[in-house]
Amino acid sequence: MDIRKITAAAAAFAMLCMAASCSSEGKKSSTKNTHKAASEPVSESVEGVDANDAVDAVSGDAYLAIADEGFNVQYLGDKDENKSNQLSYDAGIAHIKGNGDYTVSVTADTNGFRYDTTGDINGEFVVKGLGFAAVIIDDAEKTMPNAVITVKGIKVDGKDIELKKKSYTNTESGSVRANIFNEWVSDDSIPADAKCAEGALFNNGDSASPSDINDGGYSAQIVSRDDFAQWKNVEVNFSVSGLE
Repeated sequence: MDIRKITAAAAAFAMLCMAASCSSEGKKSSTKNTHKAASEPVSESVEGVDANDAVDAVSGDAYLAIADEGFNVQYLGDKDENKSNQLSYDAGIAHIKGNGDYTVSVTADTNGFRYDTTGDINGEFVVKGLGFAAVIIDDAEKTMPNAVITVKGIKVDGKDIELKKKSYTNTESGSVRANIFNEWVSDDSIPADAKCAEGALFNNGDSASPSDINDGGYSAQIVSRDDFAQWKNVEVNFSVSGLE
């Protein structure tokens, strides 16, 4: 199922975070999302807000999917319809043309974000905490199924933060992704199709049979929430391999 067809923010993150590999028992995400979608999209007539600055990732584009700790503000690769993707304004996406290094980003320092969250382009809204983050290549299950994403570095407000574990790549909801922070996937429930630049993490797609590459250092939670206590800008540097 394509999360772009889900209009409610809560439903979108329920699908994004709780797909096949994210369904650990006893975990539920829908109760955490308290953001209420507005009844109308941001108008291009709002002085100081240009709706064209909202970025919509298309097939083959990589983007940073992210939400704050309360799932009140987010970016899911879509434009800001119904104020449900407030971080879409000036979001940095990367069209994947082959193997190489790329960067994706989001920023809360835009008039569109401030208007969405406060009703005033001069208002102030402090983004707090981290509820979810991943690098996602849109539609890549069809267009580049062999792509491997390796997260190499993350900056929060211009400061490099520590990567506590190694990222892996898997396929979900028609896209290829590398989780940065996904609490619904524990280290002992990594999906069977997980892979890294060196190869598959499991033999023959059997989650009960880790490969020699799988040294226990791979995780869906490669950062600490402490590094996202309050933030305005997040930038992720990553490489793509596995493409001819």
